[in-house]
Amino acid sequence: MFSQIKSIHFAGIGGTAMAAAAAALRDRGYAVSGSDHNVYPPISTFLASKKIEIMPAYAESNLAGKPDLVVIGNALSRGNPEVESVLEHKLRYCSLPELLKEFFIRGKRSLVVTGTHGKTTVTSLLAWVFEHNGLNPGFLIGGVPNNFGAGARFTDGPWFIIEGDEYDTAFFDKRSKFVHYLPEVVIVNNLEYDHADIFENLAAVQTAFRRLLNLIPRNGQLLANGDDPNLAPLLNITHCPVKHFGLGADNSIHAFNLRFGPTASEFEIPSFKFHLNLAGEFNVRNALAVVACAKHCGLSNKQIQSGFDTFTGVKRRMEVRGIAGGVTVVDDFGHHPTAIRETLRALRLRHAHQKIWAVFEPRSNTTRRNVFQNELAESFRDADAVIISQVARLELLKPEERLDPQKLLQSLAAAGKTAAGLTDADAIVGYLKTQAAGGDVICVFSNGGFGGIHEKLLAALAARR
Repeated sequence: MFSQIKSIHFAGIGGTAMAAAAAALRDRGYAVSGSDHNVYPPISTFLASKKIEIMPAYAESNLAGKPDLVVIGNALSRGNPEVESVLEHKLRYCSLPELLKEFFIRGKRSLVVTGTHGKTTVTSLLAWVFEHNGLNPGFLIGGVPNNFGAGARFTDGPWFIIEGDEYDTAFFDKRSKFVHYLPEVVIVNNLEYDHADIFENLAAVQTAFRRLLNLIPRNGQLLANGDDPNLAPLLNITHCPVKHFGLGADNSIHAFNLRFGPTASEFEIPSFKFHLNLAGEFNVRNALAVVACAKHCGLSNKQIQSGFDTFTGVKRRMEVRGIAGGVTVVDDFGHHPTAIRETLRALRLRHAHQKIWAVFEPRSNTTRRNVFQNELAESFRDADAVIISQVARLELLKPEERLDPQKLLQSLAAAGKTAAGLTDADAIVGYLKTQAAGGDVICVFSNGGFGGIHEKLLAALAARR
């Protein structure tokens, strides 16, 4: 079927992964077009450089040429004019994960990195270890590794390393995205309840992961965090080899003698000591997953360490955006209580004697809800002061489902934290301009743009007198 395709239209081309796939197919000689609302730089300029036309709105007329294939983005649903036209005229269509499977992964050795936390860091670090050692991997990552400067690359090499997301595929395919990725190796870094908009409970998340594990071939490999109790019920399988990694001595690959510095970590496995230019226990676990996978794929400990030595991190993962007025502003993508807690633990190691402010935007489909009402308060333990912004898109939730920011603030105050609730980025910037002192650290937690808060905050702090 796919050999007949010459022209491809991307409905929802403004997403990072959609744009990267569109550009790669354009480079391969396909006629590519796309549509989306409000496509801004750098995506718009990137697509323009590839001579890909972007229709600035969804419309049936965008499909008048009847492309051979329409790739429908995850955010589109029934009622979208292009979706309705595709169905009415019976045009050939697929999701982005299906496209990736058929055009970029099939025939490759696919390494799929999954888990509730750490997927982007593990995938980035693994891809860099392979790249640094001359293996020329293709990759698709839900973030931007500093070593590569882009979250996607498609090569002619035999390896494809992909961040496997458990979120659903498309409006017409409610399976998790990662079931499409033809895994040879699956890393499961950890498993917790998340994505409350599509999963009812932890058991539903476990079911999604179980479906992925059922697809690992007999000549493949499952690499799982053996210290995670939520994963344990999934690991009693016999259709493929299973290895456990973790800090416990009963794991196939286990780390011991951990030492944490302000900006780096060390750990040992039997017969080798690793050094990592990332702080925090959670990053040691991330690195241990990479060690397990890379060794399975034939790399030596020394080759892995050489990749660790030159890895420079991932944007929006404890990323220092700047220092102004003596205040350090940190950007972090964390939007789950565990991610927030572990990031603040690492920042406390780095800034042991400085005041740490945590600024949190409840924006994800899980943290907008009250499923983690109590856990969120506990996650800010290592912050000295906490600011909670208005819950995003609150009107789309039933009142009984909503996170209660006032209750969260009361819990934080009861724990001895300075806590404030402010409506938006501008209000938070105005508050911190007067309250933050030289030497303080402000970590902004959001999985969105948060109104450009980082740039506004640095400008306001620099302007103080």
